[in-house]
Amino acid sequence: MNIPEEIKLLPDGIHILWNDGVWCSYEYRTVRFQCGCAHCVNEMTGVRVISLSEISSDIQAIDYMYIGKYAVQFLWTDLHTTGIYPFETLRKLCETQNQ
Repeated sequence: MNIPEEIKLLPDGIHILWNDGVWCSYEYRTVRFQCGCAHCVNEMTGVRVISLSEISSDIQAIDYMYIGKYAVQFLWTDLHTTGIYPFETLRKLCETQNQ
């Protein structure tokens, strides 16, 4: 399982060094849109209920904390704090962005 060795919140986005030596860079807005909480995704259908256009283009993560050994949670400038981002999801997002 890939896990972050280091997470940096920089002006241009989130930068993660994975335990296999790969660095991934993520735009803040892209990560914020991936939130899977009940405010962002319908709990019953799994359908996303927010659109990318609803997320401010200048959104930033201002802090984060690890959730167990499987995920990270960000505090966003829009004060959204309920999203849990599994490491697997973030790593797949990195691989998708780099294709």
